[in-house]
Amino acid sequence: MSILSGKNILLGISGGIAAYKTASLVRLFVKSGADVKVVITPSAKDFITPLTLSTLSKNPVHSSFTNEEDDNAVWNNHVDLGLWADLFIVAPATANTLSKMANGVCDNLLLATYLSAKCQVYFAPAMDLDMYKHPSTLKSFEKLTSFGNIMIPATSGELASGLVGEGRMAEPEDIIAFIKNDILDKLPLRGKKILVTAGPTYEAIDPVRFIGNHSSGKMGFEIAKASANLGAEVILITGPTHQKINHALVKVVPVVSAQNMYDAAHNYFSDVDIAILSAAVADFTPKEVSSKKIKKKDSTLTIELSKTKDILESLGQIKKQQYLVGFALETNNELENAIVKLKKKHLNLIVLNSLNDKGAGFKTDTNKVTFIDDKETVTEYQLKFKAHVAIDLLNKIIEQIYA
Repeated sequence: MSILSGKNILLGISGGIAAYKTASLVRLFVKSGADVKVVITPSAKDFITPLTLSTLSKNPVHSSFTNEEDDNAVWNNHVDLGLWADLFIVAPATANTLSKMANGVCDNLLLATYLSAKCQVYFAPAMDLDMYKHPSTLKSFEKLTSFGNIMIPATSGELASGLVGEGRMAEPEDIIAFIKNDILDKLPLRGKKILVTAGPTYEAIDPVRFIGNHSSGKMGFEIAKASANLGAEVILITGPTHQKINHALVKVVPVVSAQNMYDAAHNYFSDVDIAILSAAVADFTPKEVSSKKIKKKDSTLTIELSKTKDILESLGQIKKQQYLVGFALETNNELENAIVKLKKKHLNLIVLNSLNDKGAGFKTDTNKVTFIDDKETVTEYQLKFKAHVAIDLLNKIIEQIYA
């Protein structure tokens, strides 16, 4: 999944020859999973048609304050458009439009929307080389960046005038890459590697039967997704589950048994900055596994079990710089048991949840948790969706590692 997936992107197109490239730009934004709306200046329609942009964006294209062709004129609300956008990209940004943006001129829908926008604004200049270097244009660049707008620099190449030089609008692929990298670079977990374990483990009895638990993996998958959305590179080691994740920053490592998960966790642990072990790993596994299906001959069946290796404790013993988080699912003496586990396993943080809390535990979309850090500071939360619990957890970790 792209970092742009689910974003509301408003594309403002001004009247320059580079406007023809915006068809590709819209297509790439949509391909990245974004919802795209377009605001176009009247002069830009000489270079690219609203029909093309509407078809590609799957949204109406706005070019004036009212729909002129409609007898019952409907107001295109520039305030709503500005507030709707998560990102506003003006491309191409001509010298004329840049000057108006810099000086607060508001004589078309694009400019009115720009002045109403509360989101991050990017602008991609496009003009001839002498215009690009003119003092008035440079002043526009300076003023716009001082407002917090971000410039996507023009490149050098053949221009519409036939001259060769700086002023060519960045290519659509480069604009997308620039925006993605800019977003990622500002995320608090950018450059961090996070290991997450999720789901149950299945301990084989014979080729068709196993010992398992009711973990759905939802909590671990939400943690992995939230970590990636904050810029981290994520290794998600998951037992058998129906959960799915599609994110460019998440590598999924499927496992089955507790031993498989132990091996995978130890394989990746030395390279990560943070490890969050939310999987419900089996504490016991059959001592012997039948190579053939066990027949139902007798009225009882005795299976001898042996303890599995404690993944969390083993990582706590070898950790160096890693920030290690464990989960404790308790049914009695919850806080006391969680603190014992926190200390015994050398954790930085433990997440306590109780099966006594309605809406918490396995196979639910919600969880009620308490965080306990290595100073035994206790932070309790109300029942929340697991996606929100994941964000609370990561905010707690960020608060501690950057303290």
